[in-house]
Amino acid sequence: MDSCKEDEWHEPSSDVRSQLKFFEQLERMEKQRKDEREREILLRAAKSRSRQEDPEQARLKQKAKEMQQQELAQMRQREANLTALAAIGPRKKRKVDSPGATTTGTEVSGSSAGSPGGSSAPSCSSRQYNRQRITRVNLRDFIFYMEQERETSRSLLLYRALLK
Repeated sequence: MDSCKEDEWHEPSSDVRSQLKFFEQLERMEKQRKDEREREILLRAAKSRSRQEDPEQARLKQKAKEMQQQELAQMRQREANLTALAAIGPRKKRKVDSPGATTTGTEVSGSSAGSPGGSSAPSCSSRQYNRQRITRVNLRDFIFYMEQERETSRSLLLYRALLK
């Protein structure tokens, strides 16, 4: 028997994670085959119409009935879930704000107002874009904030906001 090292179809791997996933998949497939074989045996036992029923046969029939009831309950649950999801409607994905988006009068930016929106350190831009945080507030809260701040307490913007 040849060694796997000389075989061109085999290649050594040190990726433990993928090896574990492969073995888990093999175990799932073996378990599924075993369950299918057991299910077939139970269904055959349930269908048999022998006159002389031994206790083993009766036990197998009872187990087959329970298995069929479980499968039926699972199918009903799956159908109910699908119906509920259809009633809710499709899932809406959240819109990601574009980096150049401007804020309206009722939005307050979480970053400093003097810095440009797109500029950041070169090392930071290569790793990940730091998105501006936008907090939505209603006009009444914004007016209250402007009245409390010394710079905006007598501003034209506050008086215009009060007229709205």
